[in-house]
Amino acid sequence: MAKLFAVKPLNLLQQEAGEEGEHTLKRSLGPVNLITLGVGAIIGAGIFVLTGQAAALHAGPAIALSFIFAGITCAFAGLCYAEFASIIPIAGSAYTYGYATLGELVAWIIGWDLVLEYAFGAATVASGWSGYLLSLLGQLGFTASPSLARFTTTYGNVVYFYKGGWMPAASLPPGITTAGLPHVTGIFNVIAFLAILAITTILVVGIKESANLNSAIVIVKLGVVAIFLFLGIGFLMQHHSIAAANWHPFIPPRTNGAFGWKGIVEGASSVFFAYIGFDAVSTAAQEAKNPQRDMPIGILGSLVFCTLLYIIVSLVLTGLVDYRQLNVAQPVAMGIDATGVKWGSLLVKIGAVFGLGTVMLVMLLGQSRVFFSMSRDGLLPKWASDIHPKFRTPWISNIVVGTIVAFLPALLPIDKLSELVNMGTLLAFAIVSAGVWILRRRQPDLERPFKTPFVPVVPILGILSAFYLMVNLPLLTWIVVLVWLAIGLAIYFGYSTKHSRVQHLPASETSGKV
Repeated sequence: MAKLFAVKPLNLLQQEAGEEGEHTLKRSLGPVNLITLGVGAIIGAGIFVLTGQAAALHAGPAIALSFIFAGITCAFAGLCYAEFASIIPIAGSAYTYGYATLGELVAWIIGWDLVLEYAFGAATVASGWSGYLLSLLGQLGFTASPSLARFTTTYGNVVYFYKGGWMPAASLPPGITTAGLPHVTGIFNVIAFLAILAITTILVVGIKESANLNSAIVIVKLGVVAIFLFLGIGFLMQHHSIAAANWHPFIPPRTNGAFGWKGIVEGASSVFFAYIGFDAVSTAAQEAKNPQRDMPIGILGSLVFCTLLYIIVSLVLTGLVDYRQLNVAQPVAMGIDATGVKWGSLLVKIGAVFGLGTVMLVMLLGQSRVFFSMSRDGLLPKWASDIHPKFRTPWISNIVVGTIVAFLPALLPIDKLSELVNMGTLLAFAIVSAGVWILRRRQPDLERPFKTPFVPVVPILGILSAFYLMVNLPLLTWIVVLVWLAIGLAIYFGYSTKHSRVQHLPASETSGKV
């Protein structure tokens, strides 16, 4: 009979963290690498794609409040993540933390959930990336033909080419009709498909090289965001009436759609995926040089910095463009176009193309590391934790995961992809928050290089706020996650319980009691 709630002993986790050799991940990341890893994931699709969509569909100009609400929820979870990462500095993120506190069945559920989360996360970004790439090519004079345009459209929906970008009819400016505009129906996003395969190749080569590439592109990306803010704020200071008109009403009244307070909450739920970056930092704990010190710095530093940036960018964007027109693949480019500075628009699109590439990298990195940890524990086949003899990366896992993920943005629309990611992120945050509280009760004297303040208040607030946002996600999201969970449980009871390393340990070691 399987011990469903057997915990993985902390001494075993810490022993794995200290292992070195050809079959372990290479510790090569410092605090700067970790912070830029987080920023690389957080500052990406959230700014370049989802901000506009969430404003148009859910919150209006009050999307800034949505980011504040989401950021507060993340702060509770981030403090809990930082404590766990300093205690258990190995790959696996929330999966590993759940294993150490809530037991194997819960660990399996969250690990299986994280696999889905990162897969749809990378796919969402790839879908947005393809839209910016085609918009950039159009501005450089390579006008996309209808046959190429199909790569960026929502499957089954008609979009129209207007001013260098593809958008649905509802997002066209007032007075612009669809008559005579190039249009096409979505079929298969080949550009996004190839992008995922390229990122997978980079990850197979090595984490150090990937992290250095990420750090360089993060600098470029932040420079582009700074240019957007400089030009946007300057334009709004000279044209107060435009911002006043676009920000009024700041919270659109409740309609049959969202808006009102409900719209703000739905907006927070819809953009929550943007904050997945600090979770991705924790998946790289086993590759950090000094994880006890550097992991809290990487997690909390990237979270605080990016939350402030999101709030400012969302305010400037909705000030430049009527929020009802922002449901497009390249909303930030549309915002900079409103300033009339053509070179600014070009730089924003270049930055988005490179910047979104780093987000795909971090998402696929996180997923393969969760696979790696689950395989090391015997819950998945051994090939998922095989390390390449030269590159010291989980290369088979990277290739298998990357190939499967590549088909997601090619076939599914970006709005559905992002909603599926948010459910996984919120569930992970709730479990990590609960885990910190439980471990404090079970092992109060355990050495904690970083301690979450105000326990149990912070963990409880993290759990409640995460579940509140989950309730506001669409029904389809719940259905997909439950189906995915059913598949995972079938694998767990059919394979994992028979091969689990923890199942073969004495009951006294896996009870979770001191």
